[in-house]
Amino acid sequence: MFLHRKYNRILIAAIMSAALLLAGCDTSKFAPTSGVKESEEESAADAADQVADDQSGDNATDDASLTASEGDGEESDGSGEEAEEIFYSNFTGLPITYNWLDHRPLAVMLNNIEAGCPQSGIEEASIVYECPVEGRITRLMAIFEKYEEIKKIGSIRSSRDYFVYYALEFDAIYAHFGQATAYVGELLNSDAVDNISGAVSGINEPATNAFYRSTDRKAPHNVYIDNEGLIRDRDGFGYRTTLRMGFEKKFLYPEDGGRVTYDDAPSAMVLYPGGKESNKANGFAKVKARFEYNPEEGKYYRFQYGGPHIDLETGNQLKFDNVVFQYVDGIVRDSHDYLGFGTLSGGSNDKCIVFTNGKMIEGKWVRTDIFGPAKYYDNDGNEIMVNPGKTWVCTIWNDFADDVVIE
Repeated sequence: MFLHRKYNRILIAAIMSAALLLAGCDTSKFAPTSGVKESEEESAADAADQVADDQSGDNATDDASLTASEGDGEESDGSGEEAEEIFYSNFTGLPITYNWLDHRPLAVMLNNIEAGCPQSGIEEASIVYECPVEGRITRLMAIFEKYEEIKKIGSIRSSRDYFVYYALEFDAIYAHFGQATAYVGELLNSDAVDNISGAVSGINEPATNAFYRSTDRKAPHNVYIDNEGLIRDRDGFGYRTTLRMGFEKKFLYPEDGGRVTYDDAPSAMVLYPGGKESNKANGFAKVKARFEYNPEEGKYYRFQYGGPHIDLETGNQLKFDNVVFQYVDGIVRDSHDYLGFGTLSGGSNDKCIVFTNGKMIEGKWVRTDIFGPAKYYDNDGNEIMVNPGKTWVCTIWNDFADDVVIE
């Protein structure tokens, strides 16, 4: 099964397109398979082209105000010896040891209904995606770099196809418990996804060791990842643990641990992705999501359900160096209120707003390949640079774009 993964992608595209046509969807937006690569060699060629472009100096650093860290890189430390080389994470831009540099991350579906909060282990996530789901609340997907070192992650919830497509941006192994089978079952069972799933209906090859139920919460809000079991399942399935050939980073960071300030950009101190009222149907409103900027730390603190959003294991409030509002087209698929969102660009409004250092930079996002990342560009066409650290991405449904409040 695993030896022929890349040869099955064209079949996957056909399956997903047919399934979504039956659901009455515009497959160019909601079955984003048109950009599937036929080989990893093509990915490597794309990466080589990007490196050549970067070396030509055609990047987005010209208009940003940067404060570079001193002493980074391989410069001499004054003792006649070269300083030790510093490596930077593909997912946070922060210093990282070499052995983690090309380590493949884990994407985990996390419960965000109030009965399933607070989550465990979420503070360790490098990136978090928040998207509306049926019932018009939000669900989370966390990207963990060093997941093997986290004792408890959960509670775990079910998959939706748009989350899977987001996970593919990071070449992540994808963990969940349950799924909306009609819309994501074929994708999860395909060779496009290295899937770690609970033993539920609709999954052909479930993981047998990765999950357990706790006794402190009622089902379905009590499923957690067993770290050792997850590793056994990962290795048993034969999933690789290093990033694929041609992997491209999603975010652009300053070189050598520097910081971007965007002094001339508008300020953005409090962010309400669903507005201030809780009775709206955009997903974020019902969880009362907001972010408040702390200028002393240079981080956005996360709030929901009327208080700080914390990690259950540490009691610490979640905080992020960057927040992204990614505006997408959406549809209601059926009477159960299952939703679909465009994860490739080319929709009616591919707007984005990047928040960092208490500033907001507006522009658009571009993604043409499900195995590549969405990139963010300002209104002058320059790629938007973010600060090293953790990032939270909110999927904003274009139908409810007017609900967003930024102060």
